[in-house]
Amino acid sequence: MHSKHTVLYICEEYLSGNCYYYKTELITHDSWKNPESISWSRPRPISKATFMKQKKAGFRTEHRKIKKSPARVIALHKKRTNRASSE
Repeated sequence: MHSKHTVLYICEEYLSGNCYYYKTELITHDSWKNPESISWSRPRPISKATFMKQKKAGFRTEHRKIKKSPARVIALHKKRTNRASSE
């Protein structure tokens, strides 16, 4: 269990309206007494319910608006015509 100072809950909202929820924690690679060894962990996916519950409990939260345009879909295969039905 982490304290309210060592965990961050993140909501990333995209232009499409999709929201993704993550949790990241302060970790140390050596000792808490060595500030150079302290860093944020890799974001781990969580549910919206967990995000809302922890926000209500007073944990630190961050809401990020991501302004990336949606990905362009590239067709890898050419469309095939059904020649058997036309003969």
